[in-house]
This record gives sequence, C-alpha cells and structure tokens, in this order.
Amino acid sequence: MPSAVAIDTKEAKSPVTSKVEKIKADKKDKKEKEKEKKEKKDKKEKKEKKDKKSKKRHSSSDEDSQTAKKTKTSPAEVSIADAKKFYEENSISVTGDDSFMPYLNFSNTPFGSDILQACAKFDKPTPIQAACWPVICANRDVIGIAETGSGKTFAFTLPALNYLKNTFGTKAQKCKKPHVLIVSPTRELAIQTHEQVEAAGKLLGIQSVCLYGGSPKHEQKSMLRNQKPAVIVATPGRLIDLIETDQALDLSDVSFLVLDEADRMLDQGFERDIRKIIGMARQGEQRHTVMFSATWPQTVRKLADDFLIRPVRVSIGSDELAVNERVEQIVEVLDPDRKERRLMELLQKYHKSRKNRILIFALYKKEAARIEATLRRQGYNCVGIHGDKAQAQRLQAIESFRDGSIPLLIATDVAARGLDVPDVEYVINYTFPLTIDEFTHRCGRTARAGKTGVAHTFFTVHDKAHSGELINTLRAANMPVPDNLLKFGTTVKKKQHSAYGAFFKDVDEAAKPTKIVFD
Repeated sequence: MPSAVAIDTKEAKSPVTSKVEKIKADKKDKKEKEKEKKEKKDKKEKKEKKDKKSKKRHSSSDEDSQTAKKTKTSPAEVSIADAKKFYEENSISVTGDDSFMPYLNFSNTPFGSDILQACAKFDKPTPIQAACWPVICANRDVIGIAETGSGKTFAFTLPALNYLKNTFGTKAQKCKKPHVLIVSPTRELAIQTHEQVEAAGKLLGIQSVCLYGGSPKHEQKSMLRNQKPAVIVATPGRLIDLIETDQALDLSDVSFLVLDEADRMLDQGFERDIRKIIGMARQGEQRHTVMFSATWPQTVRKLADDFLIRPVRVSIGSDELAVNERVEQIVEVLDPDRKERRLMELLQKYHKSRKNRILIFALYKKEAARIEATLRRQGYNCVGIHGDKAQAQRLQAIESFRDGSIPLLIATDVAARGLDVPDVEYVINYTFPLTIDEFTHRCGRTARAGKTGVAHTFFTVHDKAHSGELINTLRAANMPVPDNLLKFGTTVKKKQHSAYGAFFKDVDEAAKPTKIVFD
C-alpha cells in the first residue's frame, strides 16, 4: 500500500511540474530570440555607421582634393626661382636655414579662414610675414629684423593663434594658465598689439589680456581671473610685478614666447627682467621663441644665443636701423625762434583739408603742451600725449587720432616707438630728438603698410651735434642733403651705451678666445 500511494503521488505532481518547466523553457526561448534579435540589430547599426563614416571620409577627401584644385598655389608650388626673385626684390636675407619657401599669397599659408579674416583688407602678405610665417609654422625659433611699419605684429600673431587652434582647439578659449606670451617695451605698443591679437582671435573665441603699468592692478588681476586668457600681452615691469608681488599669474605653461622690439627693451634696461621672464616659461625644446628687432646689436645677439634653439634669422634690408625708403625726408635748417611761425606755415600747406592725419613730435613735455595750446588757439583740432597726462587721457588721445576724430597729434618720444596709426601722411619733427635712432623711429610713424609719407624736420644750431649722423641717414636713403646742414660738419660722435656711456666696449661674448702660445 505505501508504495502504491507513493506512485500515485508522483504521478499526480508530474503534470504541474511539466507545465512549470514548459513555461520556463518558453521564457528562455523568448529571451534567446530577443537577444539574437538585438545582436542582429546592433550589427546592422554598426555596419550602417561604418558605411556612413566611410562615405563621409571619401566625400571629405573628394572635397579636399577639389579645394586643392581650386587653390591657386600651395607652399610646395612656390618655385626656387620665384622665392629668389622675391627675396632680391625685397632685400630679404635668411640665415640659419634657407630651405623655407616664402608664402607669397594668403592661399599659401596653413591658416584657416577664421584666422585669415584679420588680413581681409590686404592683398598679400608683407615681406616680413611672407618670409617668417613658413619658418614659425615649422616650429622653428625665429629672429626677425625689420623696419617699423612692416607688418611684424601679424607676422607672429597669426602663427600664435594657429598654434593655439591646432594644439588646444576649443580648450584655448579658457585656460588655467596662459600658453602664449608677447612681451613689448612700451604700454602703447602693448595695447596696440593686444588690440590686433583680440581682433584676429575673435572668431576662434581666444581671449587675450594686456598688462601694463599706469593702470590699476586690481582691474588687470580681475581680467586674469575672469577671462582665463590663452594669450598675455605685457610690458616687462608690470608682468613681473603681478607674478612676484601679487602671485596673479603663472607662466609655467607658456610654450609660445614673443619678444617684440627686443633691441628697444634691452636699450631701456630690461635685460634682467627679460631673462627672468624667459626663465619662468617652459624651457628648451618645449618653448617656441620668436624675437623681433629693428636692429641686430651685440646685446640682442647675446640674448638670442642664450635662449633660442637653432634660430632662423630673417632680415629685411640692413641689420642697421634705417629710415623707410618710402618716406620722403625734408630737413629744414632754421633759426630756433622761427620754428613756431614755420610750423603754422607748414600746417597751412600740409593740413589744408583739416582732416588728414599729421603727427608732430616735440622733445619735452612742456614743449608738447605749449604747441598743443598754441594750435588750439589757432583753431586746430588737436590733442597731445606726453608724460604729464594720465594714462586714460593718453589712450583716449591715441584712439581719437586713430579714428580720425582728431587729426593732429602732438607727442613726445614716448609715442615714437610702436605707435601704429594708419594713414599718417606727415610727420613734423618740431625739435630734433636726442638720438638718431629716435629720429628714425619718429619717421617710421608714416609710410606704413606699403604707403608713402613725408617727414619734415626742423634742425637748428642746438642740434649740430647730430649733423653727421643725420647727413649719413639722408644719404643712405638717397635723400637730398641741404647745403646749410653740411656747414655743421659731418663728424659722427661715437655711439654710447645707454647704461655704460662711452666706456662700453662692444664685445662678442659668444666668440671663442684666441689661444696664445709662447715659444
């Protein structure tokens, strides 16, 4: 009996068990089918994506080839003969590596339209740009020797922006630490450079901050915190002050360094500051250094030897400072008491329209203020910039002169270097400067960007110590030398060092010593 009951119980449970197992089996089959279906779907989607990518790649390569066909020239297509002709016509010499072909047209450059929009108003690159761009874009250190007004600001600005775009992409729009540093000798030049960097980097969204003395530090520190710029344009003194005193800036990520007007910075006694700044940036091969200078003195050579790696030197014209050949130079020898009356006569001749830009240079602050007051009394729309005016007033004066709302600017030599204002037709040197170099920089404010201009200079008996240098400058530019200027003599005073005077000996420290053997 017990065994029979057991058998009956087992037989009674079996239909339920089989039903449960069947449900489980159905569920399992369903899951496997769904899994298989999903795998097929995923495979199909992957295949479609792959095909889409392939099509896109092919179409983009087709577009690239079409673009290449449409492009007039490419860097490789600039022949050696064309390059040689270009270098000869523009008196360009390249030392260190002459294998780089110049970018004769904007279409030769590797810059995108978002960067080239800054050059929209120009037909082709200037000689310094054409010669320097291929070298800088090849990540080589560069020394550019060129006259003022040659377009050197864009010579380093566009490659710097291109470097940020290619290396960091959109991350360059906000940076914890700056990657590009441009050091300028004066605040006026720093402000102008900053404006051009800002305009050129607008479409890329790249931020730039300008640091200079004479304006509140707290405002500049606030801009550094809020904007997180990739580019810093600065004068040496304020830059070091913000780093060492305020700890507001860290240069350890600077991998693209520009020293603009290096000769001027060294002449002003900034050599120690410059060396300190370079030491704060990345070192050796990790830093790309670009140096621009109007001249090539021993002090600049020593700096280049110490910090640049296998640099390529691009020189436009002579390594010595010279007045732009497009400037017509007129030197008028006259009695000191006649200068003011003669200035009025010249303005009636040169400033008939009362709209064309004229820059008048005075030697002293009080003299500039007196000329400004005299011209205002005569009804002229003019403004002055000199050391007695606040920074805000000076900036406003430069801006008014630049936009043409005030066409007459009276300036001391504080504005003679780096002041970049388009279409200055005439420069009048009311009082001759203290050095011939300053005279050259003054004359360089006209005839910029390939245009012509006139520099009219008053020369009196008080300036006779400079007659020899001035005569040489006029002859070098094939300009007429007045007979009454020759009467002062042609002797040229020995050039003195800004710090050591006549006792300075210009020695090439890089030269190897000569070994003397005694028998």
